[in-house]
Amino acid sequence: MPRKHREVVRGLKAKGFEEDRNGDHIHFFYSDKQGRLTTKRTKVSHDAGGNDIGDNLLKRMADQIGLKMKEFIDLIDCPLSRDDYDKKISDSENT
Repeated sequence: MPRKHREVVRGLKAKGFEEDRNGDHIHFFYSDKQGRLTTKRTKVSHDAGGNDIGDNLLKRMADQIGLKMKEFIDLIDCPLSRDDYDKKISDSENT
């Protein structure tokens, strides 16, 4: 299930992740819908450009933002809405 670098970046930004281009990586931080910064963060390499991001890296990114691989792919491809993701991480941080 590899995904294009630009699809991953576009999907994260569409779901409310804030982008910080710093050094060799693009860092993504998630603020919930109330504007509170969460602990959910991940990064991708600047160098990847239009290349594919493989399953191993996608799995690590999913873990970093508190999702299973299938959920992460749904977040990127859009079946998992920002509201659903916000609720999911809110529920996990409150348990």
